[in-house]
Amino acid sequence: MKVILFNGSRRENGCTYTALDLVAKELNAAGVETEIFWVGGRALTGEIDALVAEAIEKLQEADGVVLGSPTYYASASGEMIAFLDRLYWQGEKYLRFKPAAAVTSARRAGTTGTLDNLNKYITYAQQPVITSRYWNMVHGSSPEEVLKDEEGVQIMKTIGRNMAWILKSIEAGKKAGVAQPEAEKKVWTNFIR
Repeated sequence: MKVILFNGSRRENGCTYTALDLVAKELNAAGVETEIFWVGGRALTGEIDALVAEAIEKLQEADGVVLGSPTYYASASGEMIAFLDRLYWQGEKYLRFKPAAAVTSARRAGTTGTLDNLNKYITYAQQPVITSRYWNMVHGSSPEEVLKDEEGVQIMKTIGRNMAWILKSIEAGKKAGVAQPEAEKKVWTNFIR
């Protein structure tokens, strides 16, 4: 089993990475392989097609996904939104039914808006949403401060454990003959006549 954790921060090893790393360590402890994929600035420097192609290739081998973004202007980063818009449009079939969690970091506030942004992508692709014991966020201006957010650290660790449990439950279900739902062709309704 493998989970890809997408880091939508401009800083490769900043606060969002620290949160994702906490989730990854719990997944690893449960026997789940992880990879943190840095979206970074590549999404806005003319490399988005190559970035999305790389991500889609990795998703074909993945069983779960974590979307991580810092909070900029009470929203996910522009890099992450650009990346996810393209990824979910081009790669939805590789995301469908894969459990996913949204994770955000902020110095102080705006994280609930960011979680709302990220969770909408997850539900668009029929992905089971992985939760924690509270909202999936950490606070701090530096990785060191994030690690002092005891509640946030606990939340990230819980996400990792919950994700591992769901992945193992899905695997056990498949072995027991429980079939994955079939994706239907989307029905598009236009309300303007």
